[in-house]
Amino acid sequence: MEKFFKLKEKGTDVRTEMIAGITTFMTMAYILAVNPSILGATGMDSGAIFTATALASAIASFCMAFLANLPFVLSAGMGLNAYFAYTVVLGMGYSWEVALTAVFAEGLVFILLSLTNVREAIFNAIPQTLKYGVSVGIGLFICFIGLQNAHIAVDSATLVTIFSFSQSVKAGTFNSEGITVLLALIGIIITGYLVIKGVKGNILIGIFVTWILGILCQLAGIYVPNPDAGFYSLIPSGVVSMPASIAPTLFKFDFSIIAEHPLDFFSVLFAFLFVDIFDTLGTLIGCASKADMLDKDGKLPEIKGALLADSIGTMVGACLGTSTITTFVESSSGIAEGGRSGLTAVVSGLFFLLALFFSPIFLAIPSFATAPALVIVGFLMIQQVVKVEWNDLLEAIPAYIAIFAMPFLYSISEGISLGIISYVLLHVLSGKGKSVTPLMYALAILFVLKYIML
Repeated sequence: MEKFFKLKEKGTDVRTEMIAGITTFMTMAYILAVNPSILGATGMDSGAIFTATALASAIASFCMAFLANLPFVLSAGMGLNAYFAYTVVLGMGYSWEVALTAVFAEGLVFILLSLTNVREAIFNAIPQTLKYGVSVGIGLFICFIGLQNAHIAVDSATLVTIFSFSQSVKAGTFNSEGITVLLALIGIIITGYLVIKGVKGNILIGIFVTWILGILCQLAGIYVPNPDAGFYSLIPSGVVSMPASIAPTLFKFDFSIIAEHPLDFFSVLFAFLFVDIFDTLGTLIGCASKADMLDKDGKLPEIKGALLADSIGTMVGACLGTSTITTFVESSSGIAEGGRSGLTAVVSGLFFLLALFFSPIFLAIPSFATAPALVIVGFLMIQQVVKVEWNDLLEAIPAYIAIFAMPFLYSISEGISLGIISYVLLHVLSGKGKSVTPLMYALAILFVLKYIML
């Protein structure tokens, strides 16, 4: 493993990579429960989706390890699965087989783009300061996701506000929702303390401690499961289970849509392409920046393999029966633990395979237990903000726009879009348009057209 993954060269060791891989998996395990729920709304078999998601995640993560030797882990992308189910199928009225066909075609296009260096060129074209801004924006974005998952941040007349314990008591939901919010807050403090003390595996320990505290609360009757409201038992219903059959979703494509409604098909395909390419690039930029993997020119040496792994994962996922597979921003939790090589991805991939046989355990991990990990990882990622050249306003303002757009607009790709558009426009208005690369102009035009047409 030392020779294959070049652990010493990357400043890591087997133990660190193991902890990093487990940590990343733990922060991503929720996708195994969420993805079947979302895609199941289309009429797809939930058991088959669970199996497809676990298998595709493992295969894609192995590809990341062996093609790029990077600690990034992949699974069915959040947002892309919602677009698949609620927009393409339930909104536009297409069958889930047609949606899977579009995902398969997206993966095929991505492989061609990766092999022809188009996606790599886009990555390299983004200015260094803007890349730091993307990293900071992702940090705030995943922190916000953690706060939402824990119900610390909730909907309100002002769009978002903090959870009210007094209202929870009045509504009689404290023993279900309220106590989990309190546990998440305690988990943030515990994880933060472990980080301060430099405890190895601090984020992973934080997840387990928070979960165990929840189990103790359930045993003591303080936490009362309420499945109808989405609050389930924290105690695994079992240990071992056999994987559900993948037959109901395996290779279930419908290519007739291409001949019957080509424009509709390509509009759906473009939407998948756009969101995935810039979500993935944003994640790679953010995680690589945090791990100091970018070279002096802001390039990621192993990016071609990483993009190819992402593309293969999407095609394999579509064949098995799940939505677009993409690099997960939660990979930053493993990087925060010291993960620097493909061994991290291998460990996470193995746990996705294990999950097929131990699904009761993994599905029992509550979101309030993984939320503190996301919040603390967000803190670790926003430290990149000091690398933004704040004295150079022409560089700093686009970075700032990318930073605030990701959490406030709830989208990595929107942050990159607005960051690039503002970067190009401000340089042109300042009389420095010649310093902007042609590809940046092309991207800015593409993004503007996207806002006009979509």
